[in-house]
Amino acid sequence: MNEINNNHSMFSLYYHLVLVVKYRRKVIDDTISDYVKDMVVRLGENYNISLVEWNHDIDHVHILFKAHPNTEMSKFINAYKSASSRLIKKH
Repeated sequence: MNEINNNHSMFSLYYHLVLVVKYRRKVIDDTISDYVKDMVVRLGENYNISLVEWNHDIDHVHILFKAHPNTEMSKFINAYKSASSRLIKKH
């Protein structure tokens, strides 16, 4: 695995996040998936998060990403969900 070194530690933290569309509506196509994936990459730079793998179906998204131990996961997920929902509805 790819461990990351700090001054006094080594770590390798991977997270698997599944996001489901409200009421399991079938709204995710390739263009929406690419748009939301790009948003994960852009927002992840602010939180020391890098995208490892991305998969989607018509009603949910699987995200595998790597993070640092000092990353505030709740703030990242909250910011991502609110930004993606708002911008997708806008378009």
